[in-house]
Amino acid sequence: MRVTFVGHATLLLELGGSVLLTDPNFDATLGPVAVGSRLRRVAAPGVALGDLPQLDAVLVTHAHVDHLSLASLRGIDAGADARGTPRPPVLAPHTVARWLRAEGFATAEALKPGEVRHVGAVAVHTAAAAHVGARWGAVDRVRGRAQAQHYLLDGGAGGTAFFASDTGLAPGTHQLAHDALGRRTLDVALLPIGRAPAWKRARFRAGHLTAGDALELFTRLRARWMVPHHWGTFNHVTSDAYGAITELRGLVPRHALGGRVRVVEVGEGWEVPG
Repeated sequence: MRVTFVGHATLLLELGGSVLLTDPNFDATLGPVAVGSRLRRVAAPGVALGDLPQLDAVLVTHAHVDHLSLASLRGIDAGADARGTPRPPVLAPHTVARWLRAEGFATAEALKPGEVRHVGAVAVHTAAAAHVGARWGAVDRVRGRAQAQHYLLDGGAGGTAFFASDTGLAPGTHQLAHDALGRRTLDVALLPIGRAPAWKRARFRAGHLTAGDALELFTRLRARWMVPHHWGTFNHVTSDAYGAITELRGLVPRHALGGRVRVVEVGEGWEVPG
């Protein structure tokens, strides 16, 4: 199994004979021009949009602009058309998939919590995340587009991975991996990390993982390895792109499982040890 960190929550995953891309965002900024000057990209995508390999599926966790870029999805479709290969299915929360189809993405498919979709030999399991994923605030809540979800990828002997959405550390956040894998050990936990100022930290943790929360979730998942994502790519309103990874690096040496945290740099590919 190979993990390539493209940037932010965009990871190229090769396992079980399939190639999957998570939360694709290749944009230079987040949101409109007015805020984009602040929320700018600080590191180029580790794999250029035009250099992506043929994809077997794209996984979208929720509709926030840093996780769902319509321009990036159009670029993926254009690349498939140029190669003469099928456009990959885009698996997303059901109301997000319905919205994507209305935007012209014919391959968008709904995957509800508790459902399983097979991508080649890889079983894709899903569960709800503790996060409000509404793209346009109250408008999307009314439309029901606030869902956010995790994915558990089971490639059998080809590897297993848990890709977490933005989420708070809820009592059952780890349960998807245990339910899907039974007594088998999860190979790698792909966990987002974030950092907020002290005045916002409690509210932030309701829907996001701090570096410390991610280490706790890693412990609960009982995974062999942890790879952090959601860092090193975009500046945020209340923190820069590197605050969370700096905090994590400070915690790892003192953590019981610190030796199993693998920081994959933007643009780096890592073969998960067998």
